[in-house]
Amino acid sequence: MNRRTAFLATLAVTTALTLTACGSEEPDARAKGSGKETVPTVPASSAPASDGRPAVELPSDLSYTFDWPKTGDKERDAVLADSEQSIKAVDQAIVNQNALDKAYLYYYEGEAAAGTQKFVQNYVDHKAGITGSYRFYAPEVSVDKDGTASLSYCEDQSKAFDMYLKDRQVNKTPVTENSYVLYTTQLRKNDKGVWVITKLLSERGHDQCRP
Repeated sequence: MNRRTAFLATLAVTTALTLTACGSEEPDARAKGSGKETVPTVPASSAPASDGRPAVELPSDLSYTFDWPKTGDKERDAVLADSEQSIKAVDQAIVNQNALDKAYLYYYEGEAAAGTQKFVQNYVDHKAGITGSYRFYAPEVSVDKDGTASLSYCEDQSKAFDMYLKDRQVNKTPVTENSYVLYTTQLRKNDKGVWVITKLLSERGHDQCRP
């Protein structure tokens, strides 16, 4: 299955929303919770477009740390750069409540694009968004001569949460080993020179990612 494919747990009587992953079979999803907190509406911050790549605009209550040092290799560094933008582009689709947002479709294709569309649509259907801080770390990237690449990395979701858009009510959960996720991606370089994601898998609580 692809990364960022998730399904919603049954809504409780209190209508508390929980978006969850199901191990490596149903990859991704944010750190979720049962606590309630309200986040004020905030202006969006923008990452400008470059080399034809789409601009990504995200609200300032979302923050990202990419502990992805440059490798010194042009192609491997390009894989990391495009992967960073692809992650933010999916979050923009959630913020925009648009399961066919053009920015993420620029970076995803085939199986990965279909899975991501379903993931975003879950948020749209439940009028839910995301807030908090995300950290990505421990990347391992390799590039093959045939124009394909692989990238694995970890995500720390311990400070990231879902929220209802109507009242901006945040659902929080305690930090557990499942707050740390290992992702494995396959990519190819398209005719525009962009490293697009073709397949994306995840595993929650992997010992490679836990602190």
